[in-house]
Amino acid sequence: RDDGLYHAYNLMALVDGGSDEGGVRLRRLQEMLEGQVAVLGAGVLEPAECVAVLDSLRASRLFREDQRSYLLYPDRALPRFLEKNNLPAEAAQASPLLARLLERDDRRVVLRDGRGGVHFHPSFRNAELLRQALLALDEGALGELASRPDELSAEVARVVALYDDLFDHQSFTGRSGTFYKYEGLGCIYWHMVSKLLLAVQEAMERADRLVTDPSTGEADRPRHAAALEALGRHYDAIREGIGVHKSPALFGAIPTDPHSHTPSFAGAQQPGMTGQVKEDLLARLGELGLQIEGGRVVFRPALMRSPRFLAAPRTFHYLDVAGEEQRIELPAGTLAFTACQVPVVLHAAGPLGIEVAFADGTGATVEGLTLDRATSAALFARRGRVRRLDVRVGAAFADR
Repeated sequence: RDDGLYHAYNLMALVDGGSDEGGVRLRRLQEMLEGQVAVLGAGVLEPAECVAVLDSLRASRLFREDQRSYLLYPDRALPRFLEKNNLPAEAAQASPLLARLLERDDRRVVLRDGRGGVHFHPSFRNAELLRQALLALDEGALGELASRPDELSAEVARVVALYDDLFDHQSFTGRSGTFYKYEGLGCIYWHMVSKLLLAVQEAMERADRLVTDPSTGEADRPRHAAALEALGRHYDAIREGIGVHKSPALFGAIPTDPHSHTPSFAGAQQPGMTGQVKEDLLARLGELGLQIEGGRVVFRPALMRSPRFLAAPRTFHYLDVAGEEQRIELPAGTLAFTACQVPVVLHAAGPLGIEVAFADGTGATVEGLTLDRATSAALFARRGRVRRLDVRVGAAFADR
């Protein structure tokens, strides 16, 4: 799109114009958050291009400043009931068939109201029903067109096209474009915002691989590193806007509960186990920085967004591979989680590296943040051979 976003949905119409002029006509729908999520998650853009999309998204009509988050579609005012089904007078008079029906006060297809306005009969739910009604008209209603089949066929097509242009049923996208609530106009649809968060995280993963890949040229590495940093800022801003740390007054509900949507005129609505929870869980796991690449466990500090290292010692409780409750005393400056029921302790101090503790009392020290295949396989097997991993990532956060 000219504004830096990407198109999402297109409307397709078959055009019958003969062998030379017939074909398919495409019409774009308005900008959509879903389209941006799709292109970011497709893996077809370079990191810098992903940043450009996110910059454009933040500056677009989809951004809601009050909630620091994004709408499904731009908000707009829907026409009121009396503004619908109004056939322009000049269009009605330009049609010999409609003009004759109005002159005869034949109300089977069109009718005139008390103020002179012209409307299609309300019984027509779609263009096909209108076409059938036109073809069923008697000779009295058709006049001279009854004896001119070619002209009648062309006139029926023109009236049907007029109906299509007036109602534009093809652009109907369901409740999202016709309601002001229930994930409709002016609404933030929280599931799609969480999909955006996950798509940005995936773009960060791709950027980080380019930065750390030895095959990346030295001239390109700074460019990818700058894009990775910018993607991280966007990620943090999107996550902040989702709401878990918002005040109840701003969020309009209990912030830690998942909600379906937030309309423009009220707080978050419809609490429950929405689809948003799935993407939020995936993104939160990704924030721990643990990746599996080529059968190996890799820790990527660039994905660890604002890790909350302990300010004071705490006890970490977990269930081991045998289902037994275990505990680890964690010092300040650490963060713990489990992978395949094996405790992983991140350390905010020390050079990059991994210390592996095995169940037989032996250990291994890994330079860098990638486990070998054998140790990774032992972790995945959940047979208790790997007892603990201590991962030192502090050096990666020195400049943050």
